[in-house]
Amino acid sequence: MNQETSGVSPNTKDMNQPAQGSGKKTSPDRTGGRPKITRRQFLARGAATVIGAGLLAGGYAWQGEPRWLDVTSLDLRLQDLPSAFAGVRLVQFSDTHLGFNKDERDLARLAAQITKAEPDLILFTGDIVDSEPGDLVSSVPILAELKAPLGKFAILGNHDYKNTGRLTGLWQQAGFTVLRNESYLIKRGGASMAVTGLDDLLHGKPDPEAALKGVPPGTFTVLMMHEPDYADIAETYPFHLQLSGHSHGGQIRLPLVGAPFTPYGSLKYISGLYYTPVNAMPVYVNRGFGETLMPLRFMCRPELTVMTLHRA
Repeated sequence: MNQETSGVSPNTKDMNQPAQGSGKKTSPDRTGGRPKITRRQFLARGAATVIGAGLLAGGYAWQGEPRWLDVTSLDLRLQDLPSAFAGVRLVQFSDTHLGFNKDERDLARLAAQITKAEPDLILFTGDIVDSEPGDLVSSVPILAELKAPLGKFAILGNHDYKNTGRLTGLWQQAGFTVLRNESYLIKRGGASMAVTGLDDLLHGKPDPEAALKGVPPGTFTVLMMHEPDYADIAETYPFHLQLSGHSHGGQIRLPLVGAPFTPYGSLKYISGLYYTPVNAMPVYVNRGFGETLMPLRFMCRPELTVMTLHRA
């Protein structure tokens, strides 16, 4: 609907009439008619701006970014990958920390994205709960609905050690195989690939030699290890790729600084793809889905990783 704007026309006579006054010459107002700001007002306005920006950033870090999932797609070229596994889509998720700032409704949103990725293989790299195993119970049906023709596997993180027996049982109800210093051989097209899971570095006893028993020499092997810095040890064993979590990417990142704090076990490998210094074993560190200690994320969105494997 069009509206006409009415107004008052200026009085030309009044505009042309000289101003009445004493006749003294006045200097122009160099402030444009605006009152001068005092130092106190300047400081008060500056403080208000800083506080407002802090509140805005705080609200975003609390209610915004923790719910803004980043689906990272990665084409990974790997030496020794059997041709039968070329093109396999591997989905990694990690560090959901159910019971702290995430619950089954959040996990359902994540599961929908996992299903959308059409994974061949699903790997979870630790810390399904923040503390209590019972916080997984309501999410078991959601995890059970996830489908992957090559299997669903999980390891325990340092937050998962309060009752490992119950937690392992819940994982199994969801159709996941929990690997603790164990390997599982996957067959496809006449070829084999191994998925290995190690105990947590902080609360368990990782034993790569025990885990690799039964894996034929030369088998392409994917290692799940919660703490990423373990890669400098893992590269001395016949692993071809390590997937980790634990770091949350720092959870809070700052411009020009990065992550000011990361937990022990992820001081070197923090977020994304790395290669170890000696054997150039690729290490991927997922930023995790949940939060711990504080319900905040800043410049460090929760992550779901979708890897497509290719022969180098």
